[in-house]
Amino acid sequence: MPLHDPGRRSFFSDNLSGVHPEVLAAIVAANGGAVDSYGEDPYTTRLQEVMADHFGAGTATFPVLNGTGANVLSLRAATPRWAAVLTPAPSHTTTDEAGAPEQAGIKLITAPASDGKLHPDQIHEAARALGDPHHAQPLAVSIADATETGTAYTPDEVVSLTRAAHQHGMAVHLDGARLAVAAAHLGTGLSELTSDAGVDIISLGATKNGAMLAEAVVVPPGPRAAALAQAVRMARKSTLQLVSKMRFVSAQLIAMYEGDLWLRNASAANEMAERLAAGLGGLPGVRIAQRVQSNAVFAVLPDAAVAPLRTRFGFHGEGTLGSPARLMCGFETAAADVDALVDAIRHACEDPKSTPV
Repeated sequence: MPLHDPGRRSFFSDNLSGVHPEVLAAIVAANGGAVDSYGEDPYTTRLQEVMADHFGAGTATFPVLNGTGANVLSLRAATPRWAAVLTPAPSHTTTDEAGAPEQAGIKLITAPASDGKLHPDQIHEAARALGDPHHAQPLAVSIADATETGTAYTPDEVVSLTRAAHQHGMAVHLDGARLAVAAAHLGTGLSELTSDAGVDIISLGATKNGAMLAEAVVVPPGPRAAALAQAVRMARKSTLQLVSKMRFVSAQLIAMYEGDLWLRNASAANEMAERLAAGLGGLPGVRIAQRVQSNAVFAVLPDAAVAPLRTRFGFHGEGTLGSPARLMCGFETAAADVDALVDAIRHACEDPKSTPV
């Protein structure tokens, strides 16, 4: 007997969705019997082959439990104790990880990014501190694709960043919690935005896209690969990301990435975000804050609609020009869910004194 309403839908976060049936089936299939622990299992071995198909032969993949853990583990592997990480503001590492990187001894240097993206000139500017013993050394760059503001880096943009970073000896980390939706939006594979573009280490997401509890740190082939992979291997335990029953995490990642489930789920979420933006865009009192490039819609809403819509549908932000409502679609979001939200906002626009139902 469920303790929740299985019919509830929310636009608060793609973390609120359930688990895709194919992922659940993979977990069940991995169950039963004694299997070696801590990654010495056939599922984690198979996962190495699956990820090599995406990111290149020799890719090392380390299943972990959550996105913050993947980011901290990746950045710890990429930076010595005297180093710092350059990242745009806002980013998940700076605003939504409760200081976890800093608690791990990782200094974060932020660069302003109104569109959520870092730019090569900001890397060159940060590099001026290299060699100065009075400053933490910027030896890594961390970006996210899709970004915290819903934008997506193109392959060319990622290449320009990695070239700038590598010019100064910096490693490049990509937070790919929503890499699938960025790739689906751009019509690329995963490698075009990561390994092919020079990214050194990746936090690869699955939980937001239909997994239960599964992310991965991925080290694609490259000049830093051996050192990074060894650092991740040795740091997993102390960062609380060495999973004992790893087969169940690996099984989820195989289900997501061996076929096209990652793309089907991401495309479905993106399609609903486009539908939502199109529906809201024609309403008086509503402004779409930016072009949709992922599964997120940022919108300014009528004042009278904010409180009741938040209660019924859920969203981040205040719905104002300075803090637009972030409306997230997931793989489970249906056209009927989107249309219900649009209808409720239309009703509020037509009669601001009424409460959308």
